[in-house]
Amino acid sequence: MTLEYLLTSIIVILLPGTGVLYTLAMGLNAGIRASILAAFGCTLGILPHIAASIAGLAALLHASALAFQVIKYLGVAYLLYTAWSVLRDSETLRIAERDSQVPALRVITTGFLLNILNPKLSLFFLAFLPQFVPNGTPSPTLFMLWLAAVFMALTFIVFGVYGVFASAARHHVIARPGATTWLRRGFAGAFGLMGLRLAFSAQ
Repeated sequence: MTLEYLLTSIIVILLPGTGVLYTLAMGLNAGIRASILAAFGCTLGILPHIAASIAGLAALLHASALAFQVIKYLGVAYLLYTAWSVLRDSETLRIAERDSQVPALRVITTGFLLNILNPKLSLFFLAFLPQFVPNGTPSPTLFMLWLAAVFMALTFIVFGVYGVFASAARHHVIARPGATTWLRRGFAGAFGLMGLRLAFSAQ
């Protein structure tokens, strides 16, 4: 494994996406525990994409417009549903003095679904992982699994840091009346824009 792989992975993970937004939202809404659970759920959501890529199913998605479109629009629907849910439910980002108790399974499942319903991840791993497999590697599949495991570990760490910072900032947000309303609108808008961007993106 090279330093180039680690740096490239970190840069990719740091880019704001649905997982980052969800982890931030959980950190603000429910504290450190919920943000760590959200980071864990988003990290688990990478597993199917890694498995699909290594097994060659991502190549099928790339070759089959229908398969790609079906998965893509499932992701679009879920993102838009998430945006609508955040916007209409005033309790979604209600920030209380004490951490709200959100069921752990619900937090993890939502994070998992947000990442699993993004077909771009499969195509990303299909193009990304093979580039860092040295020529002559005895077992390329095992090496790619190792690279994928490192990517997942980095994802969990980075998302966890995002969530911890969000949790630390929640008291500053509480001190500003009306901030939660704008935060809710901002998160809803971000999820909605990501859904629309995915809907109109080319394969």
